[in-house]
Amino acid sequence: MNNRVHQGHFARKRFGQNFLNDPFIIDSIVSAIHPQKDEALVEIGPGLGALTEPVGDRLDKLTVIELDRDLAARLKTHPFLGPKLTIYQQDAMTMDFAALAKEQGQSLRVFGNLPYNISTPLMFHLFSYTDAIKDMHFMLQKEVVKRLVAGPDTKAYGRLSVMAQYYCQVIPVLEVPPTAFTPPPKVDSAVVRLVPHATLPHPVKDLRLLERITSAAFNQRRKTIRNSLGNLFTVEALTELGIDPAMRAENISVAAYCQMANYLAENSPSKES
Repeated sequence: MNNRVHQGHFARKRFGQNFLNDPFIIDSIVSAIHPQKDEALVEIGPGLGALTEPVGDRLDKLTVIELDRDLAARLKTHPFLGPKLTIYQQDAMTMDFAALAKEQGQSLRVFGNLPYNISTPLMFHLFSYTDAIKDMHFMLQKEVVKRLVAGPDTKAYGRLSVMAQYYCQVIPVLEVPPTAFTPPPKVDSAVVRLVPHATLPHPVKDLRLLERITSAAFNQRRKTIRNSLGNLFTVEALTELGIDPAMRAENISVAAYCQMANYLAENSPSKES
């Protein structure tokens, strides 16, 4: 039997589809999400409903975002889930989560087994809506979860770590082996919980500056920041901020990156970018 077929649906490579089918893992994830009746839950990429069914069981209504037309149609006619679902057949990258929260009258609890090919850009999209989101639970490639939770002075620490931790508290929940899926992916997976900070620990005046600094630093992570950020900061400016110009991108804390962004907002050398 073709191992890319699950419940009569052929897993599509271009959508990065791997269907979760391990009852123990599914149960653990649903327990971690802990859905309550009166909450606004939103699932990204429900697929064949491995999480949708047990989560939907505990709710009167559930919103799902599914790009695959066949899967969206299948959910619509689902015998007991169908009536509870509001289905958006679109790419989650185009979803306005603030409008959705407004419509639901409360902040959203977002969850999903994310297609690995879009997980990073999708998280950046979601970070721009953290005011409208209560928490997020995602199944991701284990490497991505490592990057989300990584602290400074580690190989996994990068731009994603800084941006995720700027917006959220990041908590690893459980690891998931390839055997929990059909077809089994070639990588290990893990579930992570992201809880947007009620009050940002290190507020930044202009987020584009934080993105620009972290991109410049981590794109040349072998270089010292004196070199990688030389066009943005003088050695004197770095020293004044208490940041050693001889450090590399991975040695600088989230707080220090935020400090640098605010320094730049106040002392912008020029308007060119």
